[in-house]
Amino acid sequence: MTVILVLFTFASFLLIDHFFSRKTVVQPAMATRREVPKLMPNMVCGFKVPENLRYHPGHTWALSESPSLVRVGLDEFASKLAGKVERITLPQRGQWIRQGQKIWTVYRDGAAVDMLSPIEGSVADINDAAVRDPQLLQKDPYGEGWLVTVQSPDAKTNFRNLLGGAMARWWTEESAGRLQRKLPMLAGALAQDGGVAVDDMATHIPDQEWAALGKEFFLS
Repeated sequence: MTVILVLFTFASFLLIDHFFSRKTVVQPAMATRREVPKLMPNMVCGFKVPENLRYHPGHTWALSESPSLVRVGLDEFASKLAGKVERITLPQRGQWIRQGQKIWTVYRDGAAVDMLSPIEGSVADINDAAVRDPQLLQKDPYGEGWLVTVQSPDAKTNFRNLLGGAMARWWTEESAGRLQRKLPMLAGALAQDGGVAVDDMATHIPDQEWAALGKEFFLS
C-alpha cells in the first residue's frame, strides 16, 4: 500500500511538473549543461542532490552525456541506506534494460536488494572498478561510483519520466522523512555534522529490516 501511495503521489507531481515545464524555455538549459559539465549538488536533509541529474523514484540517477548515451548510478540516499555493500551484480554489456525494471542488485549481510533502471536501452559499458570495489558506491556515488552507461535511442522521452530540480529535492526530503518516521533512531544519522547524513545509515538498522527497507525505498 505504501508503494502504491508513493507512486500515485509521484505521478501527480510529474503531471504538475510537465504542465509548468511547457512554459519553460529549453535552450538556456541546454547551454548551461554544456558550459557547466561538473555536478552542481544541493543538500537536502543531509544528502547531495545534484541539479544536473534526473532521478528515478527508486533512487537511481541518469546523466545525459550525448543525445543517446546516458550514464547511470544510484543516488546518495541509496548509497547511504545501502552502506557497506559487500558486492554488486551489474547487467552484461549489450543487455537491453527497460525503464523501471531491475538494472542491478546490491548485497549486504547476506541479503540482496534489486534497484530499478531510470532509462531504457542497451548497456554500453559497466564500471568494473565499482564491481571490484563496491565501496565506491558509498564514497562517490555521483562520480567514480557510477555503474553503467546506456545507449538509449529514446532517451529524451525517458527523461520526461524522471524527477529533476525541485521535484527531485522534494522526493529526497520525503524519503528521508519517511525513513526517519519508520526508524526514529536514525534522527542523529540524518542530521550529523551540520546536516550531512552519515555514510552508513545501515549500521543503525537491524539486519533483519535492512532488506525490507531497501525494497520499499528502491521500489523493487
